[in-house]
Amino acid sequence: MDKRRILILGGTTEARELAHRLGARDDLDVTLSLAGRTIDPAPQPVPIRTGGFGGAEGLADYLATNRVDLLIDATHPFARQISANAERAAEHSATPLIRLERTGWQPVEGDRWTPVATVNDAVAALGAEPRRVFLAIGRQEAHHFNAAPQHHYLVRSVDPVDPPLTAPSVEYLLARGPFSVEGEIAVLRGHQIDVVVSKNSGGEATYAKIAAARALGLPVLMVDRARNGRVSTAETVEEALRLIDHVASGGRKRGV
Repeated sequence: MDKRRILILGGTTEARELAHRLGARDDLDVTLSLAGRTIDPAPQPVPIRTGGFGGAEGLADYLATNRVDLLIDATHPFARQISANAERAAEHSATPLIRLERTGWQPVEGDRWTPVATVNDAVAALGAEPRRVFLAIGRQEAHHFNAAPQHHYLVRSVDPVDPPLTAPSVEYLLARGPFSVEGEIAVLRGHQIDVVVSKNSGGEATYAKIAAARALGLPVLMVDRARNGRVSTAETVEEALRLIDHVASGGRKRGV
């Protein structure tokens, strides 16, 4: 049987779950691509490709050379460059593209959110007066906060921030979710945090910090997602599976 080839751009819980579901099917040949930024990634259910492609052109070449029938972008909601490269590569190689992106969080009663468009906007929104800031945005963009050295920062990430921030008052906390609300309250209280900076990543694994901030009455600077209406998007793995079957039923003739 001529199996249809699927490349999943991963790094999220949803990507792993989708790979597990698709990898169990006899009619599909699934590869999961990881950027390699996490030092000790979780075990994956299908063959893995690690590392970058060399931008949109390199990804397009990979799709064509490996005769990929479907590209699934299941990267983090804030992996904007990767998603942009995926869109350009899919267009250039005439490969169907599906985006799997979990729903963002919505504010509820008691939340004190200030929405901002970018991480740099969050830096500016902290203001001039020194504050004790919990940076829960991962390690890739933490360096932006060097521009506001008057604040004390508690930076949490899965892997060490390298290079470390140059701001004079910084603590680092290495941890991998999921986190509990009780644990997050203890972190915020223990470090005397008075403002939380978060990306609107969605999902359950890291939502506890938002619930903890609500419980303590703390403000949250929430970095919004960029919107892209040009790519077929699923918000859940089940929805992605239905989209995948729809694309597969339409067929795509491979080159020889």
